[in-house]
Amino acid sequence: MAAREIDLQSWPRAETYRLFRSYGKPHYAITSRIDVTRLVTELKPAGASPYRACLYAIGAGVHAVPELLTRFRSETVVQHDAVELSMTVPRDDGTFAYAYVPFEPDWPSFDRNSLTLMEAAAAAGGLEPNTGFRDDLAYLSCLPWLDFTAASNALPGPDDCIPRISWGRFVDDGSGRHSMAVAVEVHHALVDGIHLGQFFAAMQAALDGIPAS
Repeated sequence: MAAREIDLQSWPRAETYRLFRSYGKPHYAITSRIDVTRLVTELKPAGASPYRACLYAIGAGVHAVPELLTRFRSETVVQHDAVELSMTVPRDDGTFAYAYVPFEPDWPSFDRNSLTLMEAAAAAGGLEPNTGFRDDLAYLSCLPWLDFTAASNALPGPDDCIPRISWGRFVDDGSGRHSMAVAVEVHHALVDGIHLGQFFAAMQAALDGIPAS
């Protein structure tokens, strides 16, 4: 996956970037709701995995927003053309491993390949965490036990700029509509609220666009 360096002299958000790079706590998180009615009532009964459908929609949302593909390395800023999705994969003994899944815009290909890679990660030994050598990632985690109103993540420090995205339990509102909470935690030097608005819109559109089998 390729990355291009951003020229800080001509970058429109260079001033904002430098401001929030100086913060001791530069991360913030926003939680919003995504409609999963079609996923619950149409796609799941047709055989689609709700979990992998959410992975796909999140991946589409991330790749629709250039700021979510942007990272800094010391004082160098780069923008990736694509990132991999890194999610926790549960094991039978109650522990988990990390899997690394390339995003593919084609839903059937993503569905098939993500299942293969997650099964391999669960079967392999070891946690396989990113030790800091890669930033071409987005971290994903599912909390199916909770309908949360906010979420935050463990972070190694203010220089970590990899987005964290969490999603929760499906909830029926009593009228036949279903939704879930999605939380996105980002570094403010790279990502503003408007960009998260774009992410949520793109995620919803991708989820609504998954074809029924």
